[in-house]
Amino acid sequence: MEIEDVSAIVTGAASGIGRTIAIELLRSRANVVAVDVNARGLEALQQESMLLPGRLVAAAANVADEAAVVKVVKLAATGAKVNVLVNNAGVVQDGLLVQRANDAVISLPSAQWRRVLEINLEGAFLMAREFATVLLEARTELGVIVNISSIVSGGNMGQSNYGAAKAGLESCTRTWAQELAPHGIRVGCVSPGVIETPMLSHISEAALTDYRRRIWLGRFGKSQDIWQAVRFVIECEYFTGRSIQVDGGLTI
Repeated sequence: MEIEDVSAIVTGAASGIGRTIAIELLRSRANVVAVDVNARGLEALQQESMLLPGRLVAAAANVADEAAVVKVVKLAATGAKVNVLVNNAGVVQDGLLVQRANDAVISLPSAQWRRVLEINLEGAFLMAREFATVLLEARTELGVIVNISSIVSGGNMGQSNYGAAKAGLESCTRTWAQELAPHGIRVGCVSPGVIETPMLSHISEAALTDYRRRIWLGRFGKSQDIWQAVRFVIECEYFTGRSIQVDGGLTI
């Protein structure tokens, strides 16, 4: 698929990786529906988009809200043949399963577990389901779903909720690729390593130092690095069902 022919939905588009993906799509003359719960961030993105050749529609919505997802996807399909979905929306709420604190034992709250799964996994499921439904109803010839996962899908201390969500997303990538291939829809996954985004504020300085020491390319990634992988998934028409790790060699 040629990038200038893209009409995309990008979730989590108000900041970080999602914002970069939206901006680069617009720079490439694509149309973008930017989805996020951060209305102020979407307003800033809307202002910047006025200087770019692509067309942006901002939609403030929670991807874990089924009714909101249905509405957003229908909006994206109005007046244009939407053909790309980038499932990027995500949250981090780290915590150990159980830990000792003085004389008490503290456990990970179930609400904290559920929220991360709802946004990072169920939200991606809802978006993918509604996106694929629209394409099948329109009998669109080509479509692409790009799921943004994480190297944490392999497990990481203190991130059982986040890791489980991302592992589930990678499993869904493989499953959906098989189910949707007969309908002309490819499904790929990009798994970032440590990327310079606002999410780094949730990681301790000691952990960041350790990560930096183990990254063979000697630096943290940038959102632009992830965009380049996303672009490959969109453009390479023989790519489906696989995950690309973009981590500077951290997991070698």
